[in-house]
Amino acid sequence: MSQIEEICTPRVSSQISKAILVLQDGTYFEGNAIGKIGTTTGEICFNTGMTGYQEVFTDPSYFGQILVMTTDHIGNYGVHSDEVESDSIKIAGLVCKKFSPNFSRKLGSGSLDQYFTDNHLTGISDIDTRMLVAHIRETGAQNAIISSEILDVEALKVKLNEVPSMDGLDLAPSVSTSEFYEESATSDETLFKVALIDFGSKKNIARELKKRGCHLGIFPYNATAEDILKWNPDGFMISNGPGDPASMVYAIDTIRTVVETGLPTFGICLGHQLLSLASGLKTYKMHHGHRGCNHPVKNLVTGRSEITSQNHGFAVEFNPELTEVVELTHINLNDDSVEGIRRKDKPAFSVQHHPEASPGPHDSLYLFDDFIQLMSQNKA
Repeated sequence: MSQIEEICTPRVSSQISKAILVLQDGTYFEGNAIGKIGTTTGEICFNTGMTGYQEVFTDPSYFGQILVMTTDHIGNYGVHSDEVESDSIKIAGLVCKKFSPNFSRKLGSGSLDQYFTDNHLTGISDIDTRMLVAHIRETGAQNAIISSEILDVEALKVKLNEVPSMDGLDLAPSVSTSEFYEESATSDETLFKVALIDFGSKKNIARELKKRGCHLGIFPYNATAEDILKWNPDGFMISNGPGDPASMVYAIDTIRTVVETGLPTFGICLGHQLLSLASGLKTYKMHHGHRGCNHPVKNLVTGRSEITSQNHGFAVEFNPELTEVVELTHINLNDDSVEGIRRKDKPAFSVQHHPEASPGPHDSLYLFDDFIQLMSQNKA
């Protein structure tokens, strides 16, 4: 069989196994198994993006979550080794409407189905994802279980009761680097040393910094302020990551200390929430979160609107009593939630969305340039 014939040959029905998805509230769906035959659990959420599924699946911020993709077809362009945001799949499981075991992209390195099997990822397809997403929007985030080996709904409900809530979970230890390492700038000239605190950082954050002349020191989640400051950085990048930010007291203390040094600091997603907590604000668990690459955000400083990439289930609660110290810089145009803050007393700022995108639009890339400008001004 030629490579073209192999790619275009559909999976026959005898290869398809059944699978069941059960939600914490007892709602369940029957469909077909994808990836590895097995059982997986996590908090269920949905992503409204139309492209970039491989980048989404490898985003460390999704660790511990079963992901529903709202676009109809998943897997049709296969996978590519360059289109990853970490070293492995990070979602706990996948739910989709139509899953393609074959792919048609010439540059694709393999099928998504094989990629899932190789990464021991269990999923379910051929269910009514519109009904499921509408249910999640109505009832809120909740734990779920997918199984293609246990097809007894009542037995799955019992197993599901053992799964902890995302509330109060610190998941950074599961996705952070275990030890310090460095990455060189990819620009013609190295301009700055940036300490990137890795709570589950996406690869594209490092790429965007390196091509702007930053030599990176990547520190593990539990690095102390003393450890980081010994490296003598010009600025700090606080990365994205999974879990409940309020549970990460050690990280909040570290960030509070590095911000007080007066060196430029930039936080993204979880990093935004941690900077906010270190600045006296509070966070809360959202009803069903923001996930996708089509979320509108308004920059209150410039008055311009941006279409952004997002992935978060917790958000920051702005406190007007702290306006002498913290300025609200961005809001979400769908629900007016906090999308960005800036410290008035220190060169520190953060955003809830992902300016590095991957996948998603590039409307917010200017924030990396703002960070570079802050470091330039500080060195001058």
